[in-house]
Amino acid sequence: MKRSIRNNSAPKNFTQYALQGIRRASSALAAFCLTAVLAFAGTVSPQLSGMDPNQPVQIIVQYNPSLIGGLLSDVCGLVNLINLLPGGELCSTTVGNAISLAQNPQVAHVSVNNILAPTDSIVYDYTPQTLQPTSATAGTTNPNLGKNIGVAVIDSGIQINQDLIGNGSLLSSIFPQVVYAKSFVSGESVDDYYGHGTHIAGMIAGNGANSAGSAYFQHIHGIAPGAHLISLKVLDANGQSNDAEVIQAIDQAIQLKDVYNIKVINLSLGRPVFESYKTDPLCQEVEKAWRSGITVVVAAGNGGRNNPATTQGYGTIAAPGNDPLVITVGAMNTEGTPQRGDDLMTTYSSKGPTVGDNIVKPDIVAPGNRIFSILDPNATLETEYPGNIVPLSSYEVSPLAGQVSKYFILNGTSMAAGATSGAVAALLGTQNLTPDQVKARLMMTATKNFPRTSVITDPTSGQNFTIQYDLFTVGAGYLDLDAALASTVTIPANVNAASPVATPGSPNASGQTPVYVSNNSSDYSTWGSNAVWGTNTDWSYNAVWGTSVWTSNSTDSGSNAVWGTNAVWGTSTDSGYNAVWGTNAVWGTNAVWGTSTDSGTNAVWGTGDATANQ
Repeated sequence: MKRSIRNNSAPKNFTQYALQGIRRASSALAAFCLTAVLAFAGTVSPQLSGMDPNQPVQIIVQYNPSLIGGLLSDVCGLVNLINLLPGGELCSTTVGNAISLAQNPQVAHVSVNNILAPTDSIVYDYTPQTLQPTSATAGTTNPNLGKNIGVAVIDSGIQINQDLIGNGSLLSSIFPQVVYAKSFVSGESVDDYYGHGTHIAGMIAGNGANSAGSAYFQHIHGIAPGAHLISLKVLDANGQSNDAEVIQAIDQAIQLKDVYNIKVINLSLGRPVFESYKTDPLCQEVEKAWRSGITVVVAAGNGGRNNPATTQGYGTIAAPGNDPLVITVGAMNTEGTPQRGDDLMTTYSSKGPTVGDNIVKPDIVAPGNRIFSILDPNATLETEYPGNIVPLSSYEVSPLAGQVSKYFILNGTSMAAGATSGAVAALLGTQNLTPDQVKARLMMTATKNFPRTSVITDPTSGQNFTIQYDLFTVGAGYLDLDAALASTVTIPANVNAASPVATPGSPNASGQTPVYVSNNSSDYSTWGSNAVWGTNTDWSYNAVWGTSVWTSNSTDSGSNAVWGTNAVWGTSTDSGYNAVWGTNAVWGTNAVWGTSTDSGTNAVWGTGDATANQ
């Protein structure tokens, strides 16, 4: 694609795009918290309150932790109990009955069992003249990276080939990298029928056996080939799942944590945000995993091109990436080159802040465009998109007739999350860190060298996409594993790396609106005077990125401006209190993400399916 880079000041209209979400904080949060019907009643997701009372719905009922939940099964049984969930029940009923269930004193909260999809995209931003693999680290594989670290890949399953067997030799098959597999998809085995999970697994721990040696001029391998994988299948052959299946898979990972030394969970999937992370059962489950000692890596979502409410992709972070604890990852484009200096943000990577809670996301960005990884023969993705099969000529010296490629190309924040999970495994293979220490280390050492803006022209539609490199687009910066491994900075064991909350300040005389950011925790100010970003960095008073990357000094236009003299919001213009996603209310009954998307059983990302142009 044709690109240009502009280092001039950011366009002022970016301010209103992101500011719309934050200005609506009070009204959205009010929608979050529908008051209890009775004195001891639970709460109901705003999503349910906007639906037809007679509409059939599958719901997740969370127990009231302060009361005995033994009778809850009887309550759910009246409305068709389907399955037991950790801390709750999965039931099938009507919307009206679901809302009534909240009146039971044993019930803490009632939510919809929403559909999830993988965060990959068949559409990419750039087509290099010569295909170059961008999933592998430089040089040969290092089998010690991630050694003995367990990574739970909660995805579509993993199809094993030589790239995922020990060190790649036939004799090593007694030491497979996939040490455990379980399917949570009804009627499907642990095999990967979709092709997404296998691709992610290759990025994390592929050993590159199918492209190693003198017969190949490109060695395609994962980040942490020493890691072992725990495959927890939740995505079916069509790439769909739901909250309940993912919650059960996460809980399984927690239960197996000590058995397989699971230190990382990769979630390259997501859905729209329908309620606060404080009540969303999916977000509560990832927090449970985080607090158990597992670093949870989540894709940000591929909504960066979505613009139904003229927000230019701001406010499109997917759940559970909206949770402040997890590491939420956006996607960079390597431009098909090994050097980092020319890398740019993708147009489709979702941007913050998060809907309703206004959490600053993503946390970091990582390679996600045109990623080469393991091909899963006959899987849905490979069958539907044969053009994404990597040509043998792009990595083999002398391809022979009849040979079949072993690699496939995918794009999206799914791939960026996979790269980050591999980096986390590699880091944890060298030192014992808490999830918060891991997150702080990756954010602190992330590369912060970006242009102010870049412009990308889609060659098919001719549409221009202007990307501003602010904290709601790139977070703390670009994943740098070498820097993370080499860092000698001591991060306190009690560090709380929860992503901060953003609120707008008052516009100055120039019409610039500063952004206030504050940590979610009062016990340790990660984002304040003890900031993790780098030397002399202070979220409160100085430039976010340390030595004032974006401005000539750290003086700001308001006492707490995030970007100093060039506040991210620009003008103070606010388009009002209209919907973030469409023409109706934020949590309303119609479009949530686009004109043809609903909050129920249809596509969750935009005007088409989950792998469409985003």
